[in-house]
Amino acid sequence: MTQDVKEIFARAGTHGSTPPAPAALAAKVRTLAPSMTRSMQRVAEAVAGDPAGCAALTVTGLAELTGTSEATVVRTARLLGYPGYRDLRLALAGLAAQQQSGRAPAITTDIAVDDPIADVVAKLAYDEQQTLADTAAGLDTVQLGAAVAALASARRTDVYGIGASGLVAQDLTQKLLRIGLMAHAPGDPHLAVTNAVQLRAGDVAIAITHSGSTGDVIEPLRVAFERGATTVAITGRPDAPVTQYADHVLTTSTARESELRPAAMSSRTSQLLVVDCLFVGVAQRTYETAAPALAASYEALAHRHSPRGGTRHA
Repeated sequence: MTQDVKEIFARAGTHGSTPPAPAALAAKVRTLAPSMTRSMQRVAEAVAGDPAGCAALTVTGLAELTGTSEATVVRTARLLGYPGYRDLRLALAGLAAQQQSGRAPAITTDIAVDDPIADVVAKLAYDEQQTLADTAAGLDTVQLGAAVAALASARRTDVYGIGASGLVAQDLTQKLLRIGLMAHAPGDPHLAVTNAVQLRAGDVAIAITHSGSTGDVIEPLRVAFERGATTVAITGRPDAPVTQYADHVLTTSTARESELRPAAMSSRTSQLLVVDCLFVGVAQRTYETAAPALAASYEALAHRHSPRGGTRHA
């Protein structure tokens, strides 16, 4: 077992993950495959590619099919989030049943340069739907609940993100501001670190990065972590460097990467779902203050754009 995989096991115990639902298995394979040994990748690819066939195999049979060992099969099952191979077989049987019923469609086709626009719409819609389903199925609700609790009682919240993830960071801060909470999404990496230095226990810092290895996002989270703030990582890689500074890890899925749609762009869909889950959870916990604040912001915006309220022009 590689050192990376050992660290994944260690973090899995720390963050209290539960076995993923059958529908999340393919997404889990895509997420963890880069950190697996080649032999474990063969096992993971086999179960994701033919869940019905693999569900019928014993641990010995799957080891023979993939040219690996029984120990490798068991380690792969555990890395994917299942206590043992028996639990993985049950998940495979459930996934196979969903696929046969049409509730878990087969893998979609990549978008081609010469695809008609109608096909592009259909393929993107399918990928977005599957990404949201994969993220929801694989989201650790224990970790999510802990992050919501921290946000609801935070003195202030800093959210870090660069590029497409930066847009998601801004979305979360705007949502929190509209229910009366103090939140910042510094776009400048230096400003992010400067802000993080001011955090302390009772504050929250959230890092949003699909790869989990963006230095400009990791550094302010590290500073916030060392200052005692509660830290959260929203990432597509549960084994990524950013997680070593995260008290809570929320894993996202992503649509199939293609030449026209790299993972860094398609990941935004799943990130926004996690952000919405955080926001609604916080709004529920702070409803008595959140509801009036939200109503006040709607009223202020409505007045600003109404004919009576008018807007000032330079």
